[in-house]
Amino acid sequence: MYAVIQTGGKQYRVEEGMTLLVEKLPANIGDEVVLDKVLIIGDAEKATIGRPVVEGAKVLAEVVDQTRGPKIIVFKKRSKKGYKKTQGHRQFLTEIKVKKIQGK
Repeated sequence: MYAVIQTGGKQYRVEEGMTLLVEKLPANIGDEVVLDKVLIIGDAEKATIGRPVVEGAKVLAEVVDQTRGPKIIVFKKRSKKGYKKTQGHRQFLTEIKVKKIQGK
């Protein structure tokens, strides 16, 4: 069984037992989080597509780690103007492990 969830403005295809990195969630390590924005839920034969979400479906996941992504360098330069600006960014991420997918 699989599901397509939305969290942090992005969509992820998840299955039970899968671990993935998502945008930071307000939870501590070991907490269980409920992701209720399920867009599609299905198995090998049939899929249920929500409009926009599937009613009554949710994904239960456990927070494994709170971490940060790789450093990204942002460099801006204007040609012939003498303007240069360097800025760095590291995104806050939450690693979750999908425990259970509950559907209709």
